[in-house]
Amino acid sequence: MRVIVEKDKEGVSRRAAQFVANLVRRRPTCVLGLATGSTPLGMYAELIRMHREEGLDFSRVVTFNLDEYVGLSGSHPQSYRHFMQQSLFDHINIDPRDTHVPDGRALDFENYCEQYERLIAEEGGIDLQVLGIGSDGHIAFNEPGSSLGSRTRLKTLTEETVRDNARFFGSEKEVPRLAITMGVGTILESRQCLLLAAGDSKARAIRDTIEGPITAQVTASALQLHRDVIAVLDEEAARLLERRAYYREVEQAQAALQAGQLGKFGMPTS
Repeated sequence: MRVIVEKDKEGVSRRAAQFVANLVRRRPTCVLGLATGSTPLGMYAELIRMHREEGLDFSRVVTFNLDEYVGLSGSHPQSYRHFMQQSLFDHINIDPRDTHVPDGRALDFENYCEQYERLIAEEGGIDLQVLGIGSDGHIAFNEPGSSLGSRTRLKTLTEETVRDNARFFGSEKEVPRLAITMGVGTILESRQCLLLAAGDSKARAIRDTIEGPITAQVTASALQLHRDVIAVLDEEAARLLERRAYYREVEQAQAALQAGQLGKFGMPTS
């Protein structure tokens, strides 16, 4: 896992947006997996800026969101469909037909979840999956104890998640108790994962995810099994990592290689 530590949340947002934008420029027909919540908001704002000021073109991009609350229509102000429209889709040139967010009001959830999986497969799979992380180490709505091989399905939310999300609803009573979520197994099939975290409240979860054992009690720890994960963190979220000095050295070496400074590694430069 590549670990990048930025000074603050703004740095996390800019760096994350660069990874997304580089993929979109390199592969205009890419498939993006997107996340909701407060953490990726700055990244979306930077992508909107890149679209408006630098011509970043989303016209052929396809997106799939991780999850949605059960019982909320797409027009509900706290639905993830509404969040994505307000935070990104309405401000870039993406085709609305190519933006996929789970339907929280599907009538046959088992069949609908299977269809969501098939649709991802029909698009060739997800090239880059953006992820946030819960304070208990969950990704998407794969709460502690979720199978690390799980697929898109219904999931009951823990009380901790309900408390964390109550700030968006006004009270815990208003937070739905069920959600449709991509499974851990679905996420691990993406070609690359981009894990974002900012703030002291995420420090323990980040430590357990990156340096702890792989366990279903911290579903994000399954990312250790993925071949290509980039974690972009701010200083507060990274504060409990024991190997921060090494991660910094890796990034310095990466920068030198990209700049063609082979002499730093004892390699001939001509």
